[in-house]
Formats: sequence, C-alpha cells, structure tokens
Amino acid sequence: MIWDHVVDEVLGGDGPFAGVEAVRIRNAHTGDTTVIPAEGLFVAIGHDPATKPFRGHLPLDEDGYLIVDAGSTRTTVPGVFAAGDCVDKVFRQAVTAAGMGCMAALEAERHLSDMEDSAQAAAAE
Repeated sequence: MIWDHVVDEVLGGDGPFAGVEAVRIRNAHTGDTTVIPAEGLFVAIGHDPATKPFRGHLPLDEDGYLIVDAGSTRTTVPGVFAAGDCVDKVFRQAVTAAGMGCMAALEAERHLSDMEDSAQAAAAE
C-alpha cells in the first residue's frame, strides 16, 4: 500500500496491444512524484466517485459515475472497463468492487484475445 498519494499519470505505449507500463504518483502532502513500474492499475476511490481523471475521455452520468453497458463493465472505449465504486451508485462496497473487478478482468482478457485473433487472421490473409 502506498498511502497519501494520488495518481498523476498512467504511462504506457501506443498501439493495439500496448498497456500500462508505469504509474506516476504524487505525494498529497509534499508534492513529490514517483514513477512505479506496473502492468496494470486498480484505483480504489471510496464512496465518492472520484472519476475526474476520466472526464472528457469516458461518458459520466449526471452524478459523476462512469457509464457502462448494462450488465457489463464495458465503457464506450474498446479495451477500457470500469468497475466498483466508480460505477455502482447503490452498493459502493468492497464486495461489489471486487466482484465487478473480476468481471472487468474477464472482459479485458476476452477483448485482448479477440484482438489477438483478429491480428492473426489479418496476418494470414
């Protein structure tokens, strides 16, 4: 756990198979920044939907929660999935976040597999 820090930037490459490579975090008290190598990111946002980093990138509802496809964790951006507190207005609990996090992980795996299948099919043509 890294306490008293906020995510300033998610760092990664470009392209269809690029992903998270590192996260730049900032100490909320000192302002010092640190880059941490990472292959993924889970942002725990508590009871208020701290979805500000996603404004202008993903659709939000009138209360500031991320909008996902019904019964899913899919957003309007292919390969981007949202779960837990930033989606669920009613329960906003760790159990909900954990369950939806699992859903997002499974959907992300399917998305990457579909992309790989498409790339292989295109290469075979």
